[in-house]
Amino acid sequence: MSDNNPPADHAFADENKTGNPIEENLKSGTTWKRGLFMLISCVLASVAFFAGSVIVVLGFFWVLVSGEVNRQIKEAGQCVAAYLYDIARYLTFNTEEKPFPMGGEWPTGASEKK
Repeated sequence: MSDNNPPADHAFADENKTGNPIEENLKSGTTWKRGLFMLISCVLASVAFFAGSVIVVLGFFWVLVSGEVNRQIKEAGQCVAAYLYDIARYLTFNTEEKPFPMGGEWPTGASEKK
């Protein structure tokens, strides 16, 4: 194992060798604070997914009526997709940066691949 990926039981290691590590984790205010932010992020992800669904339907009907892709709808879809990605990264502990509006910025609509 590398230093970047310690074994799973490392998360419960008691560096001071005092007390029960699980008990310490349960009493940790930062753990509960993160849990609250994760719960809020789940609610925000649901709202963003609904908004993304509306954008998908609008984009489809725009193409159906006009025959071309609307740039604003496409960028709005990119923003929502990037936002959902930010939330997923936070919820899966891949980043400590909280998503918008709890700390991060709203993603831009610029597509990463042109």
